[in-house]
Amino acid sequence: MKLAILILAAGTSSRMGKIKQVLPYKETSILGKVIENTLASEANDVYVVLGANASIIKEEIKKYSVKYIINKNYNLGLSASIVCGIKELSNYDAVLICLADQPKIDTVYFNRMISLFKKNKEKIITSRYTNFNGVPAIFPKYFYTELLKIEGDKGARKLLNSKLNFIKSMNFSEKLMDIDTPEDYQKLITK
Repeated sequence: MKLAILILAAGTSSRMGKIKQVLPYKETSILGKVIENTLASEANDVYVVLGANASIIKEEIKKYSVKYIINKNYNLGLSASIVCGIKELSNYDAVLICLADQPKIDTVYFNRMISLFKKNKEKIITSRYTNFNGVPAIFPKYFYTELLKIEGDKGARKLLNSKLNFIKSMNFSEKLMDIDTPEDYQKLITK
C-alpha cells in the first residue's frame, strides 16, 4: 500500500499579516516542523502544495527532501490545493492531507492515523475537533473522485462530515491547533 502525505501550504496567510509558513518555530519554521514530523512518519512520500509566496517558502524549506506541487489557483481557497494535489497523487492508494500551520501534530499522531487506516482501508480516517471532523485526514483512493469536486475555502470539511458511514475518527487532541493569527503564534512560541 502506497500512502502519500499532502501538506497544504499555498495560502496567503491574510489573518497573520505575514508569511506564516516561514515564521520561526523550534529550530526551523512552522512549515519546517510539519515537514519534519511528516517525513519521520510511515508514509511513503511527502508533498507540499505551494501557491502564494511559493519562491520564498521553497527557499525556506529547500533542505527537506519533499516534492512540490504548485497550485496556480491558490486564491480559490483550500479546496483548490486539495484538487491540485489529488490530481498529482492519483497513483497512490491513499493520501493523508494535513495543514502547513499545525506544527504541534507530531509523528506519533500521523503514525497512529496510518495504523488506523491500515486496519480500515475502505474508510476515511479523520481528526475529531470539538464539533466536527477535519484534517489531518487520510482518504483512500475510492474518495479521490469526490475530492476532485470540492470547492471553496472549507476544504474537505463537508465530505468529512457527511460520509459518516465511511469515516473513522481519531479522538480529539490538543495538538490540533491552527496557527492563523499573531495571537495564535504567540501562544505557540510561548508554551
